[in-house]
Amino acid sequence: MGKRLFPVLTLLVMAFMTALAQEEEPKNQFDVNLNMLGRGEMRYGGFTEGAEENSAQFLMERTRLSLDYKRLYIEAKVTAQHSGIWGQSGKGSFNLYEAWAKLYTKKGLFAQMGRQVLSYDDERIIGANDWAMAANSHDVLRLGYEGFGHKVHAIFGFNQNAESITGGTLYTGDSYKMMHTLWYHYDVPKIPIGVSALFMNIGMQGDKNNNDYYTEPCTRYQQLVGGYLSYKPGNLSAEASYYHQLGRTEKNAKIDAWMASIRAQYQISKQVGVVAGYDYLSGDDYFVLREKGGLGLPQHKVFKFFNPVYGSHHKFYGMMDFFYVQAFSDTFSPGLQNLYAGASYSPIKGLNLKMAYHYLAMATNLKKVSKTLGHDIDFEASYQVLKDAKVSLGFSYMVGTETMEKLKRTEENENLKWAWFSLVVSPRIISKKW
Repeated sequence: MGKRLFPVLTLLVMAFMTALAQEEEPKNQFDVNLNMLGRGEMRYGGFTEGAEENSAQFLMERTRLSLDYKRLYIEAKVTAQHSGIWGQSGKGSFNLYEAWAKLYTKKGLFAQMGRQVLSYDDERIIGANDWAMAANSHDVLRLGYEGFGHKVHAIFGFNQNAESITGGTLYTGDSYKMMHTLWYHYDVPKIPIGVSALFMNIGMQGDKNNNDYYTEPCTRYQQLVGGYLSYKPGNLSAEASYYHQLGRTEKNAKIDAWMASIRAQYQISKQVGVVAGYDYLSGDDYFVLREKGGLGLPQHKVFKFFNPVYGSHHKFYGMMDFFYVQAFSDTFSPGLQNLYAGASYSPIKGLNLKMAYHYLAMATNLKKVSKTLGHDIDFEASYQVLKDAKVSLGFSYMVGTETMEKLKRTEENENLKWAWFSLVVSPRIISKKW
């Protein structure tokens, strides 16, 4: 499939460059931006069985330095990133978070190539995931059109481990081997409705013999298709989404999973807002659960648990991040139900207080255990100290259940606590036009 795409992409880029050549020369702008994030966390409970201590404290940091050049019809950006734990052996990780060039025309066409951040709709499926220190970025070619309320983006990714004469299609990284995505969005005229449709075809490295050594590599494809709807009249904001997953896992098992969500938010006044919603992510039906916790061997040939692939997971399923739905593998997942409600309050300019309650449960029925996983309460306070400096802190408390103890292999699940604080400083160091 990858070989057939290259001639098509070449023709598209040539057509785009022809349209661009007819445009006029513009002015230049160069910006240098610094983003520094420091976050401390204190955790208690929820650790694996056998842990000597059931608490942890640590400080994390992330620093980004971005160089952004613009002129009419062209933009290029490079962002270097360092992240790590204070006092970490090896001094953390350093990588190139962004490195891309973008060409665009007056008529709304654009082409963007290189390492870039992808963010679509509410970021449930594809998002920056900026809460994570490393965050998400992708090595892709993105072609698109934006104009008259329409947006169409086509994304093509192809990952390899190294430049090689032989074995050039082998990929053993953590991400996808191939990714083809088509996203369409339409804003309805004179009505505050936005509609999006998403299709993804994701190729993962597999083996024709289905063993763990990839002695005879092949590519297994899984598909994701669905849509997102938003309606924002006045102080009300309502959103809904549905996605379905099909295809095959790396070991050639069938995938048939789905998810649906609905969310409503209402701003009562300038100071007070409320929100409520419900998420359902499908899960597997059959497996063996050992009496003392942990997971038994899978007893199913069709994977029914939904994987939200490259989304910003921290936004949706409770701030303690217990319930990420993991990538497809030989591991059982019971899916997730997330029923939540919350409120926000801004007593003074720059200060925002939030509270949310989550009822968390499995999506499937299991013998001898309740569906309920836990009750989570999240508190968050943030204050904009300066236009480029923000301080935040939060506290989460969860009452877990026996079901969560068995599924998560936790020793202590009655009083799960997590507290954090962060400081983000994002000054623009240089901004020059000529």
